[in-house]
Amino acid sequence: MKIAIGADDAATELKELVKKHLEERGLEVGDFSHDMAEPRLIYPDIAFNLATAIREGKFARGILLCGTGIGMAIVANKVAGIRAAQCHDSYSAERARKSNNAQIMTLGARVIGHQLALTIIDTWLAAEYEIGRSTRNVERIDYYDAMTHSASQDDK
Repeated sequence: MKIAIGADDAATELKELVKKHLEERGLEVGDFSHDMAEPRLIYPDIAFNLATAIREGKFARGILLCGTGIGMAIVANKVAGIRAAQCHDSYSAERARKSNNAQIMTLGARVIGHQLALTIIDTWLAAEYEIGRSTRNVERIDYYDAMTHSASQDDK
């Protein structure tokens, strides 16, 4: 599986740990972080670039890291067809995949410890979307996403 990772300056240390963790598990990792580009990017650029790469099918999933995970989630969700979920525990990470088919998870380096972050990531990577009870909800999310993004295209 190809995983994209992106971090701002508040999460560089956690990013390096996560990247190593993923690579040790045999996953291919693409790094969109601030320290991989010149000039260095700010978190909205990182999140948008990573989410766009997910939408284009270059990566199966993405992990975004910043101080809280909030800003990264907000930006990633601006990209048509993307569902990004902020996760700070294993249950929300599992449900982000199983119930909401989130392709991107966000974590806050100032909110959770390193070992917990790795546990949450492993849980999220092991989970798969389950067609069933939540299918109608995901379809409605997709409907609103398409409606909103086509309306914004009409405004141009």
